[in-house]
Amino acid sequence: MSSWTISFCHPADLAEVADLVNAAYRGEDGYHMGWTSEMGIVDGLRTTRAALLEELAASAQMSILLLRDAAELLASVRIERIVGRDGQPACYISMLAVRPSAQGRGVGRAMLQRAEAEGHAAGAQMARMTVVSVRASLIAWYERRGYRRTGETERFPYEDMRFGVPLLPDLEFVVMEKSLGDPKPGTTR
Repeated sequence: MSSWTISFCHPADLAEVADLVNAAYRGEDGYHMGWTSEMGIVDGLRTTRAALLEELAASAQMSILLLRDAAELLASVRIERIVGRDGQPACYISMLAVRPSAQGRGVGRAMLQRAEAEGHAAGAQMARMTVVSVRASLIAWYERRGYRRTGETERFPYEDMRFGVPLLPDLEFVVMEKSLGDPKPGTTR
């Protein structure tokens, strides 16, 4: 843990990030899967370097954080400044990915906390995220970190192959939120 560093992603990192995200979401090398894997739920790539580059170019409000142990990329998380459902400043946290071989070591928790801290420092009062509804263990993990289901759901984008090929019918996203408190004095809104 003492050798972990967290930094912002640069375009030169995106191929490595895409590899990490695909390993975490869809199984490393096609057979190793961590407890957060979507194997059996969604097939195919979760993202590509080109898709990540397009997302970064499209929004000045979005960034990706990277956690490394020495030179090895262990985790990433996407964070975006948004307006919450009540009009308050918020952040949307997504694509939290931990290399399957590094899971269970507190890496995901460290990345989530850093994403929340970055959002709060930028003025966010609330963190929002979506999780595929059938991923009960992952939803429970977020609940243990203070997230609560809002009662809202969003339709899974079956027609958008950027998210992969759904293997189950009637998938949807559960919307979850966590209060980050009032923004710190002097933050930008």
